[in-house]
Amino acid sequence: MGQEHDEAAIRQIVQQVQDGWNAGSGEGFAAPFAEDADYIVVDGRYINGRQTIDEGHQYIFDTIYKGSNNTMQVENVRFIRPDVALARVHAHLKFSDGGEMKEGTARSTWVLTKGENGQWSIAAFQNTPIVDRRR
Repeated sequence: MGQEHDEAAIRQIVQQVQDGWNAGSGEGFAAPFAEDADYIVVDGRYINGRQTIDEGHQYIFDTIYKGSNNTMQVENVRFIRPDVALARVHAHLKFSDGGEMKEGTARSTWVLTKGENGQWSIAAFQNTPIVDRRR
C-alpha cells in the first residue's frame, strides 16, 4: 500500500481526534495516540502518555470545554520516512465561556509513526494558539 493510502489513514486519525473532542470523550480523543506519546498543551505544559492525555482532556470536556465544538483541517502531510509523517493541522474551536460564545484557532504539529502492524499513531503533538497581533 502506497503513500496515498497512508495519507488517508493519517487524515482519518485527525478525524478520529476531532470526533473524540466533539463527543466530549477523553478516551476517544486520546485513542489514536501512542501509549507513550509526547504532548505539548496549548499553554506550553508537557504531558506524556495516552492515559494522561485521556484524563486531561476528559477533565476539560467536563469543565471549561463542555459542549464545545472543534473543527480540524489537515493543512499538510509530509512523509519524513515511509513510517514517519509530519502533519500540520488547523483547528477552530467554539466554546461557551460564562454563557458567552467564544472562538479560537490553533495550529498543531503532529508526528505520526507507522507500527509493524501497519497502523499509524500519534507519537508527538504540539499545539499553538493563533494570536491576531493586528491591534
